[in-house]
Amino acid sequence: MLRLFWLLARWIAGLWPRLRRLPRDAAVALGAPGPDQPARPERLWRAMLVVLPLALFAALVMPQVPLVMTPSIEAFAVRKSPGPIVRGDYVMFTLHHPIAGPKPVSVTKHALCLPGDRLSMFETPSPLVPGSRDGHYFCNGQLLGVSLPQAHNGLQLDHLKWSGVIPAGMAYVGSTHAHGFDSRYFGLLPIASLVRMERIL
Repeated sequence: MLRLFWLLARWIAGLWPRLRRLPRDAAVALGAPGPDQPARPERLWRAMLVVLPLALFAALVMPQVPLVMTPSIEAFAVRKSPGPIVRGDYVMFTLHHPIAGPKPVSVTKHALCLPGDRLSMFETPSPLVPGSRDGHYFCNGQLLGVSLPQAHNGLQLDHLKWSGVIPAGMAYVGSTHAHGFDSRYFGLLPIASLVRMERIL
């Protein structure tokens, strides 16, 4: 009880200096050039004329510019770009997978192999984990990537075991990053679930 009283007394004692500074702080907030100068509200209004349009611009534009939070893609910010998806385009989609966590996440990758292309996969013994195998993926003979047997946190990764002509309405998405999490692991995606994007940064 005594400790509580002491804390309350210290708070009350510290309140008075703050109250004494309040007029000076208010003057500065209203555009005074210094703490001991009179308020100049017109300075505040001029500042607001600059700050408010910038804040409004950020509020309207930033939600339309998703940030790419993965090193597997060479873009930091993208935006929607209407049009048909072609090979190499940035695409965004919602990923549901245990490695992404309990909630779905938005992911940006490249569309690397499209309907009519031939996806080829063959396996080799993995040099990283004894007894496991890595999948090597090619689109029309061009290497897309090699799967890993486990994630950086030790979680076992199952890779796509499929070869053939990409069927209509499906796509292989990924990146050139060796540790990228993409179609090597979760397979082909419906093109209808992809949103075409373009890099702005």
